[in-house]
Amino acid sequence: MIETLNSDCFCVSLDAVALRGALEADPATRGVHKMIEERCPHLFAAHPVFVSRQHVDAMAEVVSAVEAVVALSAYREALAWAPEIARFEPGARGVFMGYDFHIGAQGPRLIEINTNAGGAMLNAVLGRAQRACCPEIEHLVNGPIPASGLEQAFMNMFAAEWRSSGRDGLPARIAIVDDQPEQQFLYPEFLLFAQLFRRFGVDAVVHAPEELVFEGGRLRDALGPIDLVYNRLTDFALAAPVHAAIRTAYLSGAAVVTPHPRAHALYADKRNLILLTDADRLRSWGVDPSVQETLLHGVARTELVTAPDAERLWADRRKFFFKPALGYGSKAAYRGDKLTRRVWGEILAGDYVAQELIPPSERRIAVESSMKLDVRNYVYAGKVQLLAARLYQGQTTNLRTAGGGFAPVLTTPLRPRDEGAVATAPVRTVSRASSFSPTGSCG
Repeated sequence: MIETLNSDCFCVSLDAVALRGALEADPATRGVHKMIEERCPHLFAAHPVFVSRQHVDAMAEVVSAVEAVVALSAYREALAWAPEIARFEPGARGVFMGYDFHIGAQGPRLIEINTNAGGAMLNAVLGRAQRACCPEIEHLVNGPIPASGLEQAFMNMFAAEWRSSGRDGLPARIAIVDDQPEQQFLYPEFLLFAQLFRRFGVDAVVHAPEELVFEGGRLRDALGPIDLVYNRLTDFALAAPVHAAIRTAYLSGAAVVTPHPRAHALYADKRNLILLTDADRLRSWGVDPSVQETLLHGVARTELVTAPDAERLWADRRKFFFKPALGYGSKAAYRGDKLTRRVWGEILAGDYVAQELIPPSERRIAVESSMKLDVRNYVYAGKVQLLAARLYQGQTTNLRTAGGGFAPVLTTPLRPRDEGAVATAPVRTVSRASSFSPTGSCG
């Protein structure tokens, strides 16, 4: 049935009017829809993706299995490639973990984990802007938490990060930080997050790192102290000189930084997938047999690219996808069948992993046109909050393909015993006046 829906069902579609209304429901975010329309025209796909309940549950089981192994001291001791800063335990878990899956004939296979997975707020809005034309489709759901409750769950999550770092109440000010934020592809999402925080009574700003300083034992901007950094940087160890103020605030406990270097080292370095797919190692660690089975069946087998294995890997390159260990956003990642000798030389000279090639499934978007897709599970504290698909053409996801972009994932409803959201007390909304200037670039 699911395959049929993904190939033949076009009766659920993006309601453009509802999308604009959802994006600009708050006066402070007027201009975001126009910004996306002009600069990121392929950010949202026109149709949802259908995933079976069986596959949704299987992905959640993989997430739980990864969490079980990450909790082991033996696993943490095996991360020889982790930077020194990853030894610091900040208390916070890290927001918006992204578990990305391809779904093939053998079910979902995890292809990577990201610690600053973008798109959650955009997908929360997208889920409220779908139009179905028949009752058979209307009963489907788009995730463990209803679309109407996602923003509350997101705020609860940031509150949990704050409290797990030894604080009470809520932060007074949050900075959403990235290098050249106005030039980032998902800059519109930064603005939506800032407004979300303000609606819950927390002042929020979007900053480049050079706008922050560490003075008097506090992280500050021109207007005063910053209590929490929502970290969208791709310098995962905060090693660059321009990130020194954030690094100092993080290591001194002067500010909560989330996600943080420890979370990246534990989850998102792609070399970690080598450990998660090593049957002998998992067995030697005493991992429960059911967890071993889940990982070995549900995670794409991954190995390190080394000079002694170069000849074998080149000969079998069509069976692999090659990724930089510290890569993000599909940058410098290559399908083996597309490799040239020049690129192969660069791979051998860098820190790369070779991952079993798991062909993506597809969603037909028109009579004679289909898109590849992956499914992202947005996860906090080991629990899936939101499911979203990314439709694309080419080697990797890009959110720049006509007809592609983020798409809601629809599945059958949860069983009552499975229902639940982030286990934190809800944060109450506080109305605040704020300003918004629709400037910047999406890419």
